Amino acid sequence: MDEYRLNILKKSSAEINRLQLLSVFFDDEIIYKIYLRTQVIHQLFTNNEDLEIEKLDLFHLQFTDSVIALLRKIKKSNEKNVALIYDEIDLNEALIDKMSGSFDDKNKFNQEKQKQSLKINQSLRRLYNNLSDLSTDFPFSKNISVFSAKYANDYYFDLTAEQLSQLIDYQGKNVYSNAYAIIEKKLMGRLCKFDFRTEFYLGLKSGELIIEVYKFLDSKTYYLFFPSRNLFLLCDLSVFNDLDTSNNLSERERIVQELEYKNDKLKSNAGVLKTSMSKDVQDLLESSYQKISDISFLNHLNYFDVQSNILKEMLRTDLF
Repeated sequence: MDEYRLNILKKSSAEINRLQLLSVFFDDEIIYKIYLRTQVIHQLFTNNEDLEIEKLDLFHLQFTDSVIALLRKIKKSNEKNVALIYDEIDLNEALIDKMSGSFDDKNKFNQEKQKQSLKINQSLRRLYNNLSDLSTDFPFSKNISVFSAKYANDYYFDLTAEQLSQLIDYQGKNVYSNAYAIIEKKLMGRLCKFDFRTEFYLGLKSGELIIEVYKFLDSKTYYLFFPSRNLFLLCDLSVFNDLDTSNNLSERERIVQELEYKNDKLKSNAGVLKTSMSKDVQDLLESSYQKISDISFLNHLNYFDVQSNILKEMLRTDLF
């Protein structure tokens, strides 16, 4: 076999190797079929020295080179878009790490709920004594507002201004009041009956205003503490049917959960985008495969310019 023929076959093998790598990358049936068919054509010339070797060179020049160039352009464009997705993933993960590192431990929150319940119960017992004895002693426990200041942003549920107004509405004839607090008469009676045994149930917030809701032990009776006015009232949470108290995640935990879910979707999208091709490209490759699969296509190789030009025209578009 002369050197000229060997050189063309060597160049052909190199083209086929490049096409194989791209078929592996895209893992697409039509690209793999084109790769296999190109191998068959190469082998045809390898086994038949009477065939004009220039036709193999012309085939690669007109067809294989254009297919490889098109696939490389798509690959480069896809990888650029995937890189942007992973940049967003990295930013989200950095935010997740930052927010996770600043979580108030859930066990600590639960422990401090118990301490806050104790403070409220003691404060209400002293308030009862004040009202009974007309005492002027300050009834509230030290740092009673610290708990809400610390946890409201993360653990309290949102209320509308209208809902808050509805909760704290009362008639003067139904409450006891002194210089320190206002408390509903029925609530004070119930507190005395149950020996001031209540527990923190949940927190509510509307803008900067907060409400702490407490529950009588072994009972479905609730009352609220509105620190801005030192107001205590019985409350019926059933009026807020749209209030979802089943989700006890903190605000930051909810954000982290959303970011993690978003990253899962982004990673899935990146995996698909990496090897994606438009329908136009798919259709063109299918058409090209059908042409080179024609048993007589070598006889019409000189007229294969049309398909080659279509491939080259797609390379010049802004689709990628």
